[in-house]
Amino acid sequence: MAGTVVFGVLRNLRPIGWLWTHSSVRTAHLSPTLCAGHNKWSKVKHIKGPKDEARGKMIAKFTLMIKFAVKEGGPNPDMNVNLAQLLEQCKNKNIPKASIETAIKNAEKAKPATQHTLEARGPGGCILLIEVLTDNSTRTQNDIRRILTKNGGAISDGARYHFNKRGVVAVPGHGVTSERALELAIEAGAEDVRETEDEDEDEAPLLQFMCDVANVRNVRASLEDLGIKVTSSGSEFFPNSFSLLEREQLEVASTLIQALGDCPDVVRVWDNIQVQS
Repeated sequence: MAGTVVFGVLRNLRPIGWLWTHSSVRTAHLSPTLCAGHNKWSKVKHIKGPKDEARGKMIAKFTLMIKFAVKEGGPNPDMNVNLAQLLEQCKNKNIPKASIETAIKNAEKAKPATQHTLEARGPGGCILLIEVLTDNSTRTQNDIRRILTKNGGAISDGARYHFNKRGVVAVPGHGVTSERALELAIEAGAEDVRETEDEDEDEAPLLQFMCDVANVRNVRASLEDLGIKVTSSGSEFFPNSFSLLEREQLEVASTLIQALGDCPDVVRVWDNIQVQS
């Protein structure tokens, strides 16, 4: 995602939710396609790994992203939207203040970094977008190729066309009915709202208000004016077509995605995987 860099949470979210369309009468309904893929990784026990190890990797990735954001827009979050969003996410995830301050302080000394989104195919023909942040693009691309080859995947140009980039404003979903979620979406100017779970917070209910990427700030501000606490805001990739995987394929795909996530330069992996019933 070149240009304005907005980073989402580090785990894949399983969208499921309440949608409304642009018509004179807006009605909410559950999307069967999204439901089928919801929480698929809960079916694969080894995908999450030890919590302490996962948390350490999460902190390391946020540290890298903070350094990049400071390099791009300066150390003042009031003047640097990307940094402000990252600091908000760090606060929500209880990342130590000392780690954040050290990352900001050391940003000036850090090597110049660039952000890329690599396109790939995985087991069962699933499609992956791999967001990386690196100070050595050649090294990182070689590392990604090795991981893909070892786990039944390969670089595949054109994969991005299977995804739509949307603006997302996430808020806690506790105690919010589908009817109220729809009302909030309409009042905030969002195009739709989806119910999912925050896997970094013990699968707590989460509402994602969807909009055009350029409208994220307005939707966020509107929700805050309505008294809603915003967990995060930014942009995400959502699949417009799905790859149906059986259990064995899902196991192999989860191993691949975990291996990619373990790569220090990988920030986020998006997939279009749907579980075969």
